[in-house]
Amino acid sequence: MSSSDIFTGELIGTAVLILLGGGVCAAVTLKRSKAQNAGWLAITFGWGFAVLTGAYIGAKSGAHLNPAVTLGLAIDGAVKWSDVPLYIGSQMLGAMIGAGLVWLAYYGQFKAHLTDPELVSTLNPAEGMVDQTATPQAGPVLGIFSTGPEIRNVVQNLVTEIIATAALVLFILTMGLTKGLATSGTGTLMVALVVVGIGLSLGGPTGYAINPARDLGPRIMHALLPLPNKGGSDWGYSWIPVVGPLIGAALAAGIHKIAF
Repeated sequence: MSSSDIFTGELIGTAVLILLGGGVCAAVTLKRSKAQNAGWLAITFGWGFAVLTGAYIGAKSGAHLNPAVTLGLAIDGAVKWSDVPLYIGSQMLGAMIGAGLVWLAYYGQFKAHLTDPELVSTLNPAEGMVDQTATPQAGPVLGIFSTGPEIRNVVQNLVTEIIATAALVLFILTMGLTKGLATSGTGTLMVALVVVGIGLSLGGPTGYAINPARDLGPRIMHALLPLPNKGGSDWGYSWIPVVGPLIGAALAAGIHKIAF
């Protein structure tokens, strides 16, 4: 596999993953969206279909689309360590591009939502703008870009991301045990369904990042994009959806080596 295959496959595949995954979050969250308040089922299935689409598009690179998956495969010996920086760099850039495309696709809805008088007065009744001292953690649309905990507990949040990512990466590593699954399009479909299952079963506490690029790339874009009244990017939490999935991937690779 050439460096250009890795770069283009991971860049475009991850961009489409975030475009569709962030897109469903925007659709459910933003005012003047036809899907507003569609709920958690819409989000989990939307992310599953996003994984399916991005993975088929990124097939030429192996469709990791996730630094945790790349790390797990490298530990398991399926990916050269020298290729890991290229994989992760391409995934991060793709995630940022995808988040930017979500903003463009929902530009009018972002503006309507963030300038809505009811929202603005809630954020800062006195001045009609976000009070950064009162809302230092997460702004009103940060959930479209990145994840956040329902209960802010560092240990629990980290453990949740470790467990959820370990389940995903262990499934990916063990696909080869089922004849033909790893080399057919069915394998990609199965991974997408597992992502839906993880969202339904384990997504409640933290929003199931299970992918450092998926969380950090869009969080950076949230900080950079000219969104009015956007509030904070919650950088104090940002390390958990990066470190947790990487630990989970390493754990899954260790289990796979020992047990299988």
